[in-house]
Amino acid sequence: MIRHFVANMLTLMIVGLVALAVVISSGKRSFFAEGPLEQAICFRVAPGSSLRAVSGALAEQGAIASQQVFRIGAQYTDRADALRFGSYLIPEAASMDQIMDLLTRGGASTCGSEIQYRIGVTRIDTLVRELDPATQRFETLVQFTSEEEPPEDYARFTAQADIQYRITVAEGATSWQVWEGLRLAEFLSGDPGEVPREGWLAPDSYAVTRGADRQEILAEMEARQTRILADLWDARVDDLPYANQEEALIMASIIEKETGQADERRQVASVFVNRLRVPMRLQTDPTVIYGITMGQGTLGRGLRRSELDAVTPYNTYRIDGMPPTPIANPGRAAIAAALDPDDTPYLYFVADGTGGHAFSTNLQDHNRAVARWREIEAEMREAQGQ
Repeated sequence: MIRHFVANMLTLMIVGLVALAVVISSGKRSFFAEGPLEQAICFRVAPGSSLRAVSGALAEQGAIASQQVFRIGAQYTDRADALRFGSYLIPEAASMDQIMDLLTRGGASTCGSEIQYRIGVTRIDTLVRELDPATQRFETLVQFTSEEEPPEDYARFTAQADIQYRITVAEGATSWQVWEGLRLAEFLSGDPGEVPREGWLAPDSYAVTRGADRQEILAEMEARQTRILADLWDARVDDLPYANQEEALIMASIIEKETGQADERRQVASVFVNRLRVPMRLQTDPTVIYGITMGQGTLGRGLRRSELDAVTPYNTYRIDGMPPTPIANPGRAAIAAALDPDDTPYLYFVADGTGGHAFSTNLQDHNRAVARWREIEAEMREAQGQ
């Protein structure tokens, strides 16, 4: 009798262990298998959220099939207590393991709302953008300039603990404009110090946190520009008329201010390099303008004859060679153009009315191109009723 009872108990134990093994195996497969999410979502983990609350929210949004398996898997992989608050992009069909990795890895949020602070050549914009998980594109929710009062909605976003901040510097912005933009940014901290050297701040996009130090941001911009210039300098073509990297940066800044057309940069570079080789004076308006404003804002009008005739270190109509410093912060493409210009015979260029330029090898053709540009300017003024 006892023997029969023990045999039955052993059988039940074996069946139970087999069943448990099947359950564990099934749960493990489920935890690492492709998930049920049909479309990417942006999932927010609030500060202090528990694993149970997170698993419930994930199940409600269709990201996981089993809350229990998710929690057991998190415990099994030692991540149950490692949740990081923030907003995270969960891709379609993400497994529970992948989701748990996203929510515990740390670092910047990968979706949700972002405040983008854009320092441009003519103005500073603040945009609140939100990533649409389905299209992977940002949609602008709020936008205003530094001269406008922030709309009421703006405070709602700045109050979010996990809001992301991004500073974007436009190509061609001067160091004073960048310095002033950072000084006016209310979400930053610290004294910005002195205005950095002209040309040595990399126009780029910088992810920052609220309260970031202004001088540290400027130092990162300078370090990035230094690396870019060094890398491109090492890859430069032979026989360029630059004594050092600083002169290459000066040339790049002139190219940056002369054309906004990506496919023209190396042609424009070739004109100025050819002029230095002849030698001829560079005769470029942006350097004259910089000599007047010293990079502190835009001129806002045309150049006067007296300004073109004045002898200043930046008036390339009156001095030989290049000005003493860059006249703006050039982007990587402009630096690359300065260090690898097209091989052309061009010595002149002028706007052609399309946003680009007409290039010429001699003064006679250039004068004809200038005359045509004057006609286009007159037509434009007439169309605008001026």
